[in-house]
Amino acid sequence: MEVCAVVMAAGDGKRMRSKHSKVVQHVAGKPIVQWVADALCEAGCTEQVYIVGEKQEEIRDVLGESVAYVFQEQRLGTGHAVMQATPFLEGRSGYTIVLPGDSPMVSAETIHAALKIAEDNQDFAAVLITAKAPNPAGYGRIIRNADGSVAKIVEDRDASPEEKLVDEINSSMYVFKTTLLISALGRLSAQNAQNEYYLTDTIEILINDGYKVGAYVCDFEDTMGINNRMQLMEASKIMNRRILEKHMANGVQIVDIDSTWIHSGVEIGMDTIILPGCTLIGNTVIGEDCIIGENTRLNCVQVGDGTTIDSSIATECIIGKECRIGPFSHIRPDSILKDNVTIGAYVEVKNSTIDVYTRARHLTYIGDSQVGKNVNFGCGVVTCNYDGQDKAGCVIEDNVFIGGNSNIVSTVVLGKDSYVAAGSTITDDVPPLGLAIGRSRQVIKDEWVARKNRLRGAHYIQLDRKRNEV
Repeated sequence: MEVCAVVMAAGDGKRMRSKHSKVVQHVAGKPIVQWVADALCEAGCTEQVYIVGEKQEEIRDVLGESVAYVFQEQRLGTGHAVMQATPFLEGRSGYTIVLPGDSPMVSAETIHAALKIAEDNQDFAAVLITAKAPNPAGYGRIIRNADGSVAKIVEDRDASPEEKLVDEINSSMYVFKTTLLISALGRLSAQNAQNEYYLTDTIEILINDGYKVGAYVCDFEDTMGINNRMQLMEASKIMNRRILEKHMANGVQIVDIDSTWIHSGVEIGMDTIILPGCTLIGNTVIGEDCIIGENTRLNCVQVGDGTTIDSSIATECIIGKECRIGPFSHIRPDSILKDNVTIGAYVEVKNSTIDVYTRARHLTYIGDSQVGKNVNFGCGVVTCNYDGQDKAGCVIEDNVFIGGNSNIVSTVVLGKDSYVAAGSTITDDVPPLGLAIGRSRQVIKDEWVARKNRLRGAHYIQLDRKRNEV
């Protein structure tokens, strides 16, 4: 069976109040129109044509050249939009799916179910995708015949009081026999108050031709279109809930569904726990038995099994197995943390590779550096990787101990098993097993405070009097 699709995506989306096409706005990390395209592909429809308008380049950037495009110079209604696809449809047999490009909630299951009804009922010229609306006001109503087929679509403004009580609504999604759709499109008229061509009129034409029209009732959420920012927010909430439910069904523990946001491309292993306030986006992949702590944000991060990340941010990096990250750590792009690494409070890592069992527990910056195994960074250590013009890193070999409040100036090499004394600024290479001390010698001047009249408070006055008595 030949199946193709026509997607209407030429609207400028003025109510979205954006300089971008509304169909490229994101829902759960994916452009609206990409959700539509993916649902069609999953339902087995790879032959797709998109009716585009002035902002077509944005849509092309999203979908690429795997689909076809037709430019709609004038926007004269939904029927007129689909008419632009006639050259794409001519000569085809089988079925044509027609969808709006601003409906990211439509699922592959819904599309497939409507197609199956069309296939199983060869006397149907078309199958409408409909839904039972909690509040159908404003929607076109589906009026059925006694045998369950569709008798007509009545717009809300034209509906009688009895027809207004009908809660089955038109979703503007259709499956047509391709040859009959082409025939009906050729007979559309714009003789109405808006001087537009309505796709719904094709249903009336086909019924008047003596054909039957069927309907598939889907979940109302699947019919949701997006025209403004409020609807974008609502769609994001619904899609996020679907994504979270999918992960929980696969064995992920999500503690608070209302405060957790996970994008569509994220993968999470079984028995991982996601605590409240987390945002997981991009192509993030998290292994099994991890704990992703409160208010953590991961963007395109690979996380190994058994790792704990607490209240931290990581972007475009790799974190190995059994690592301990956070709280308040920042792992920046192009960093690789191998297994059993500890990155503690207020530690930042940027464009560096850190080997196994290395520890930087607090207040440390590691930038553009190669760090070996079992290295210990004391509190307040900084790799000084920027000279005001160029960036370069350090090489810190295995088993190095760096005392607190030390500065390691690029491009020094700290040799294997070497030791850096606390408070040092290291500007030269340190040989293996060597001790580096780069600080001023401590000097003590007795009673300097008293001689400089720096004493404060009664206690110090008493001490001063005792000195005078002596």
